[in-house]
Amino acid sequence: MNVITVPPSLDDQTFEHVLDQLVDIPLDAKILIDARYTTWASPFGLTALLTLAQSRAEKPLFNVPEKDDTASYWSRASFFRYADELFEIHGKVPTPRTTGESGNLLEITPVSRSDDVHTVVSRIEKKAAAIITGNLHLESRAVMGFAMTLSEACQNIVEHAGCGGWVAAQNYAYRKRLGGRQIVQIAVCDAGVGIRQSLESGNRRPLTDRWDDGQALETAVIQGTSRFPDHGRGQGFKGIRGYLNRWEGKLAVRSGTARMAMVPAWDEDVVRKDRLAFMPGTQLLIMIPEKIDR
Repeated sequence: MNVITVPPSLDDQTFEHVLDQLVDIPLDAKILIDARYTTWASPFGLTALLTLAQSRAEKPLFNVPEKDDTASYWSRASFFRYADELFEIHGKVPTPRTTGESGNLLEITPVSRSDDVHTVVSRIEKKAAAIITGNLHLESRAVMGFAMTLSEACQNIVEHAGCGGWVAAQNYAYRKRLGGRQIVQIAVCDAGVGIRQSLESGNRRPLTDRWDDGQALETAVIQGTSRFPDHGRGQGFKGIRGYLNRWEGKLAVRSGTARMAMVPAWDEDVVRKDRLAFMPGTQLLIMIPEKIDR
């Protein structure tokens, strides 16, 4: 049995440790995802775990976090609701609370059709308005841009993935870089064809010998190229980047073996990483920080 250890704190950066352990393991090999000692996970970490399970030919085993608070949060975030179909789960899964949706934004939600995108956006619009103006102290006009950003990110799954994906969002205090300031994180992950294959399928590959996942990310995320030849297509990433620039937000996109980030002044991420461990599909991370008076 191949045991894959989940780090104690699981986010977009530490998820790379999970993928590194899978490099030499065939897709049809049986694996055990061991999250017993994981104590925290971001929306990206939870949706990426589901995406990873989606990509395996053989259903993985999964060890539930032993810490009650952690397992309880994962349950409230709807992780186990979908993990039950994708993993063979071992350990105690807390019973989800029946007190309604969380007030801090959006539990994990599947996305596979345009109808799903509309449902996601409409579900969180009111909550997002309260959080953006009340917790992040942004202007009310930021609310409409937030809905657009979420919609564009989810629409990428519908138009390009070739399979369903997951979206989740959360408002929390970000201690790693912002000293406890409030932040909203949106994660949108799928195990589909990925950006490079999507561009190739529409004959939208640039005329260059240096064609790989990193170059494909540059072409799609920075240059705004879509696999669709129609004028005006490919504006999704451009719109997301424009919104996040306005509010000092962060965008990171991972696809295949590469990752590209739009890095704001408050963060220390790397703009582009190549030769990463392969992961199918495309994974988006969006972060919008609390505004502080200067």
